[in-house]
Amino acid sequence: MTAPAPGTDGPSIRPRTAQHYSVAPLLDTPDGYVAPGMPGIPVTGYDPVSPAAPATAPRRRTALALPLALLAALLGGLAYGFAPLRAADSLGWLAIAQAGLIALPLGLLGGRNRLLPALGALLSAGALLLGQLTQRLRIVQTDSPGPHGLLHDTLSTWHADLRPLDVAFYAIALIGGFLLTRRTADRG
Repeated sequence: MTAPAPGTDGPSIRPRTAQHYSVAPLLDTPDGYVAPGMPGIPVTGYDPVSPAAPATAPRRRTALALPLALLAALLGGLAYGFAPLRAADSLGWLAIAQAGLIALPLGLLGGRNRLLPALGALLSAGALLLGQLTQRLRIVQTDSPGPHGLLHDTLSTWHADLRPLDVAFYAIALIGGFLLTRRTADRG
């Protein structure tokens, strides 16, 4: 039923050269090509199954992704640490934002390397730790301006102020860093 059927209703609106294929034709098929199994004489010298050009994999720049992710972890941790102290209780949820910031260079530039999601998880937890230690350092420094025992005082106040919610934030940073890095690599 590919030919125009003139009748009482007038000519058909189909073009006179309409063809039906058993499979969709390739885009670069020459005029007059008849699919295998269809009536007609196929064009000679045309091979529909020509080897395609080898698909090139996207170039991965893992060497560039690692320093950028480390820089993102440092910037995220310092931004967390230098946030206003009155908002310190609600800042733990920013572990997801830090994980996302770290996952971007690892996933997009690093690709689907199996080690990068684990590295993203560790860097996210490290950024959270750096942010909490920076906050405690600011608190200790405002309370006692002397430089003696500053690191010891910072670590002891951080350890004394740990709550179960902080452990949940570290779990969120680890899981978020892992999953976001893996998902970013799949999309990139």
